[in-house]
Amino acid sequence: MSTISTTLEPLAESKLHRNIDWRGAFWVASGVPALVLFSIGGIAGTTGTLAFAIWIASMIMGFLQSFTYAEIAGLFPNKSGGASIYGATAWLRYSKFIAPLSVWCNWFAWSPVLSLGCSIAAAYILNALAPVPLFTETSPDVVAYIAAHAGTSAADAITAVTAAATPAIRNWTLYSHTLGPVSFTFNATFFIGAVLMLIIFSIQHRGILGTANVQKYIGLLVIIPMLIVGVVPIFTGQINWANFSPLVPLAAAYAPEPGAWNIAGWTLVLGGMFIAAWSTYGFETAVCYTSEFKNPGTDTFKAIFYSGLLCMLLFILVPFTFQGVLGLNGMLATPIVDGSGVADALAGMVGGGALIHSLLVMLMILALVLCIMTAMAGSSRTLYQGSVDGWLPRYLSHVNEHGAPTRAMWTDLCFNLIVLAIASADATSFFFILAVSNCGYIIFNFLNLNAGWIHRIDNGHIARPWKAPSWLLGVGAIFAYVNAIFMGAGAKVWNPMALWAGLITAALIIPVFCFRHYIQDGGKFPDHMLADLGMSSSDLAVKKAGMLPYLTLVAGVVVMLLANWYFVI
Repeated sequence: MSTISTTLEPLAESKLHRNIDWRGAFWVASGVPALVLFSIGGIAGTTGTLAFAIWIASMIMGFLQSFTYAEIAGLFPNKSGGASIYGATAWLRYSKFIAPLSVWCNWFAWSPVLSLGCSIAAAYILNALAPVPLFTETSPDVVAYIAAHAGTSAADAITAVTAAATPAIRNWTLYSHTLGPVSFTFNATFFIGAVLMLIIFSIQHRGILGTANVQKYIGLLVIIPMLIVGVVPIFTGQINWANFSPLVPLAAAYAPEPGAWNIAGWTLVLGGMFIAAWSTYGFETAVCYTSEFKNPGTDTFKAIFYSGLLCMLLFILVPFTFQGVLGLNGMLATPIVDGSGVADALAGMVGGGALIHSLLVMLMILALVLCIMTAMAGSSRTLYQGSVDGWLPRYLSHVNEHGAPTRAMWTDLCFNLIVLAIASADATSFFFILAVSNCGYIIFNFLNLNAGWIHRIDNGHIARPWKAPSWLLGVGAIFAYVNAIFMGAGAKVWNPMALWAGLITAALIIPVFCFRHYIQDGGKFPDHMLADLGMSSSDLAVKKAGMLPYLTLVAGVVVMLLANWYFVI
């Protein structure tokens, strides 16, 4: 008996633990609404008065798409890692290489939340601890400077005095360089962000139950202030309805002049829809924890549905209030566009003096920490399950005694330290990373929205704990092509190289998968990969959907390329 016990112990430790119900997943996913802080300024800068409508339309699309993910997640009660893992299995019959593409694209879409979130949080911390002083024409220092430098204009004097009074840490850089379309730097933002990342890693090291318990309390501290920020200005009469008109695109990005509904205007709008999807679709991460649910049959749908309702509320309310109070000129201010002043602006909407302002800014920092924790939990489990199922290198399948996929987490951490150095450089580099990662996210969504109907055709005989209405599966399939238009037309709005960089990054899965499948596994998938479907590898030869999946892929590529060619700024 002692021999048997010793043999089984490592097996028990090699799996994720069933420790949470749908409420735990809800709290882990509660960091998703804070993603609005990442791009609320950028979307306002590219779409102008249409910004609030962009968020509403994108959120509705994300909510309708989630029903497809809820159905396919229910087919795999023993898998973790999210919709990309569940959807990859649908594509496996038709191509060994398309299936891991879904997993890979979902990972490099979600993983940069760690670095991007830490860069914004670090900027907020710097603003709090070492703020840049504000001077006006009547400030004593400015008056004295003009007196000492005869002929100097007030604007030049303000610039000179501000530069002299700015804390040295704001300009300190250990090393910086430019590489291709982006820059990277090791400055104060980088090092503060790295410390935040390590703190979050240590929390998640305790496993999903510990993570959910921590996020429940942080989530309450964050969701309540975001609701307050979204509601108070409405009741206090701060909303200026003139800020929502005229409903036309901007003539040019980051300029206040209204444009027209021409090709250039539509390109900016599609660019807004493209980048908004990265935030509003994100609550699908609630189904990343299926193999950690106590009752996956009922918990899976509840987790994604209630997470979706929370996101629907906050992703519509906060951008609406933000625009109603600040107006177009306020939204185009540099601290809003680059994200560093968004927390200040949101806190200022509530009023209440310096103490309330500082408190709300700190709560916004917690909001960023919350979404970073959500991203690390979800993306690391995608790597883990991708390894267990034979898509990614074997070393990622390890978990610690708490059921946390620590090697996947370390991989996430190291990758994001590199990305953090890029995101810390400037707003251009930040949005380049965001756009590239979102190319992966759109590819993942395209493959998985179509995986819904492929699973219906090939695995229709398998009982589903929750089955989406057929019309919703159809809507999801249509939205897959709408998303392809967003990607083809909209990625260029953020960086001319973003689309092509995103496609190249997606293609990197080919050598990674070939190493695992052909070198480590000898061209065979693990026997347990298809266990949830009651299938073996020999069953993959049956392709009930025929040529439809291949035609779907070709059509998606054509739609994306046509959108890229037709829509120009």
